[in-house]
Amino acid sequence: MSDIKTKVQGVDPNISAQNIKRFVKDTGNIYEALVVISKRANQLSVDLKKELVDKLDEFAINPETIEEITENKEQIEISKFYERLPNPAKIATEEFFDGELHFQVKDNYKDKK
Repeated sequence: MSDIKTKVQGVDPNISAQNIKRFVKDTGNIYEALVVISKRANQLSVDLKKELVDKLDEFAINPETIEEITENKEQIEISKFYERLPNPAKIATEEFFDGELHFQVKDNYKDKK
């Protein structure tokens, strides 16, 4: 997962308009391209969330020993880092355009004679 974080450091986190022809170039169908991108975005979202939760769990405090709530600067910095990352859909779209996603389309619409 760390390679994703380093790879997206230069990616603009803002969503911008895209040319539909770029989506259709590899699949021939805009809907198939969007399915591939959305499935990859879901994978990225789950992975990033799991990684964030694991990192924040390192700072978890046992509720029985809490006498005073204090803010942890390291925990805040980790949270801010993940907030600044581009949206998983944006990352998946960039991977799709760069040819980094490999997918196989099952043909369920064969002629039934």
